[in-house]
Amino acid sequence: MEISSFNLINMDDYRLPSLPTVNSQQNFAEVLQRASAARSAEEARPGQSPIDKEDKLYQLCLELETFLVKNLLNGMRKTVQKSGLIDESFAGKMYEDMLYDEYAKEYTKSANFGLAEQAYRQLRGY
Repeated sequence: MEISSFNLINMDDYRLPSLPTVNSQQNFAEVLQRASAARSAEEARPGQSPIDKEDKLYQLCLELETFLVKNLLNGMRKTVQKSGLIDESFAGKMYEDMLYDEYAKEYTKSANFGLAEQAYRQLRGY
């Protein structure tokens, strides 16, 4: 296969947004304020509507994301050696499963994976 048969892509289309620069005269608060304004402008892009986080559909999308994160954590948990901290009885296994349920909920709330937002936008037709 010749190299000329490949479609070349323009890497300028895939550039990351530029980060704010810090001069010696600027303080951290100014840089943080500029970054926040840039993020707000990016979130208000045309064609994308804001997400209603109180909507029942969004809550269900969050549950879907939590379920997927829980399955990911279960897969990773199987690769870790047991230390004996949690016993291997029925109650110990149930406690460990409930612990990982809570881990998944916290990761979904704080890590901002974005799967729930994407699913919400897809289901709303945005």
